[in-house]
Amino acid sequence: MRQDRCKVLVIGAGPGGYVCALRSAQAGLDTMVVEAAAPGGTCLNVGCIPSKALIHAADAFHAAVQMAADNPLGIRASVPSIDLARTMAWKDGIVARLTGGVTGLMAKAGVRLVQGQACILDGKSVEVLTAEGPVRIVTEHLVIATGSRPVDLPDLPFGGDVLSSTGALALAEVPKRLAVVGGGYIGLEIGTALAKMGAQVTVVEAGPRILPQYDAELTRPVAARLKALGVEVLTGARAIGHAAGVLTVDTADGRREVGADKVLVTVGRAPVTQGFGLETLGLTMAGAFVAIDARCRTSMREVYAIGDVTGEPMLAHRAMAQGAMVAAVIAGGREDWDKRAIPAVCYTDPEIVTVGLLPGAAKGAAVATFPFAGNGRALSLGRDDGFVRIVHDRDSGLVLGVQAVGAGVSELAGEFALALEMAATLTDLAETVHAHPTLGETVQEAALKGLGRALHL
Repeated sequence: MRQDRCKVLVIGAGPGGYVCALRSAQAGLDTMVVEAAAPGGTCLNVGCIPSKALIHAADAFHAAVQMAADNPLGIRASVPSIDLARTMAWKDGIVARLTGGVTGLMAKAGVRLVQGQACILDGKSVEVLTAEGPVRIVTEHLVIATGSRPVDLPDLPFGGDVLSSTGALALAEVPKRLAVVGGGYIGLEIGTALAKMGAQVTVVEAGPRILPQYDAELTRPVAARLKALGVEVLTGARAIGHAAGVLTVDTADGRREVGADKVLVTVGRAPVTQGFGLETLGLTMAGAFVAIDARCRTSMREVYAIGDVTGEPMLAHRAMAQGAMVAAVIAGGREDWDKRAIPAVCYTDPEIVTVGLLPGAAKGAAVATFPFAGNGRALSLGRDDGFVRIVHDRDSGLVLGVQAVGAGVSELAGEFALALEMAATLTDLAETVHAHPTLGETVQEAALKGLGRALHL
């Protein structure tokens, strides 16, 4: 068996893993990373990036369909069609370009990539089954960055016409009828995209409303848009089986059969903690997740864990920030996790952004809201649904949270997060000159409203 040694060994080359490896190598540490599939992890290969490419294609097609009908812009076009196989090939090209970029960045930094399945032997050694045979790697610092996987249902196991998000992002044609089981952000993002491409979509959600992690005020515009797109939403409903193109659903009004050529199951994700020998370490767990401290250290000395395997929020940018911090800690730094804000974006239509506290989550907090109906840029784009909302301390004006729902609001997430990281107040936001006409003006307008100085409202 071939043997190797390194200073830092990272298991998993997803967003957290490859960033940790890059930063470790840039700090002068001999670094290796083990990846069983393609570099970039779920996010780059079968998650964030390909789903956003699909959403963009769906938006473009839907816009073309609207232009083929009578429309206020006065544009005349013929009825469009879509070749989903070609769309998917375009999407795959983007993924290939980015995965190749990650591989190139690691090589440039001196990171040694080992393709194969890892098996932890102890806290200092890992065996990797590669195409050329097994390799045993001894390391001083071990970083677990194995990510998460889609969760299926006992009555709807993945396979055939029952799809995970990964399967939905590899469809060769638009299904005539699609049922989405789970009304969270993943199901609604993909379901909305396929509805815009012509699928008849039904969403089955066990809870009382879609997107339960957000408050009703934020989700109301999304629900209205789904209705306008012809998407049927069944809440308080439970899918119990699929056969012969029919999804059987239990609802408050009794059992119902929903036509579904394909069923997309998006009921959550689970950390990947099995299949690579993690149990041999006997680490302290936090439920299903690996327990970590403020420096991402596990209960075993010099064993770290980052990303989805460590719990919520399961976000690529959180994993990347953790990976960079761990590399700094291993290199001798004294960094701790001190992030005030981790933005979360839901790429539904309209989009939702949340950073910091929601209304009612902080004692003494007040809320200031400004609608996109009062924003010139939103009106000129033909999308004035939604708003920006600032949660702030009633006395000091300190910004405690910012939320928005609207077309294109994902691009405001950076300003929202910066406001919290810099401990901005309403006055800071109100007195910052924002370019006109932009959607970002709504942030300034919301701050002005919170100060009792509303301008365009």
